[in-house]
Amino acid sequence: MRARLLLLTGFTAAIGGGCNAARPPQAAPPGPAAPMAQPLPPDGPGCAGAVVRYRSVIDNDLAMGHVNTGVHAQISKEIAEAASACSSGQDGRALSLLRASKSRHGYPG
Repeated sequence: MRARLLLLTGFTAAIGGGCNAARPPQAAPPGPAAPMAQPLPPDGPGCAGAVVRYRSVIDNDLAMGHVNTGVHAQISKEIAEAASACSSGQDGRALSLLRASKSRHGYPG
């Protein structure tokens, strides 16, 4: 009888001790957001500013993993064509090329 009582007491202590076991560590709260790949460029006038802003958005999307390198390369070619038109004084054509590229790839504006 005494052995049963000791066994029962030991069993109860073992089961009860499991309730007080340490919890697994909680996941750490997320840290601050990752910095952007490049600071946003200042608002430039005409097509030059539009080219710089679109290039900045695309480069940031690549850095953040939102576009793959193939898409980035394609858009970069389109931006280069718009930049060439802009530098030769064809502002309207450059802005049109940028709008077409944004539309084709799902970017606003």
